[in-house]
Amino acid sequence: MTTGRIESIHIAPATSAPTTAVERVETVAGEGIVDDRILVEARRDGVSVLPKRQLTLVEAEAVEALTRDYGIPFTAAESRRNLCTRGVAVNHLVGKTFRIGGATLRGVELCEPCGTLERLTGKKGVVKGLIHRGGLRAEILEGGIISVGDTIDVTPPA
Repeated sequence: MTTGRIESIHIAPATSAPTTAVERVETVAGEGIVDDRILVEARRDGVSVLPKRQLTLVEAEAVEALTRDYGIPFTAAESRRNLCTRGVAVNHLVGKTFRIGGATLRGVELCEPCGTLERLTGKKGVVKGLIHRGGLRAEILEGGIISVGDTIDVTPPA
């Protein structure tokens, strides 16, 4: 069953650096996204990346709701999540395996917002507005290319 698609992709070279929109990324199984802060810093420090830190997703609808419901102008890039989706409830992907482009992922846990997000954006109320809507943390089971426009294929277990 195919549901939703990738609307935008964002990576950052370092933890506090602004994110940059890109058209495609290369994912590495068990590690993360090539050129994104999590994998760059793990390789630099010689440590492994926890499954819950390999890739993050956020719904475009949640980003839009923050502006609509709380009056806080906010963009997918400011969310600091890697993949912005449309048409899929990412909270429902916890514990599920799904495919995006050439990569296979498994939803690990919700990616609740933290104070760092408000500090980096300078926008008060972001944490409150994104509670339970802050996105999903995912493990990369099979690496591959993910591009803007790719569909999200959630296959129910056989």
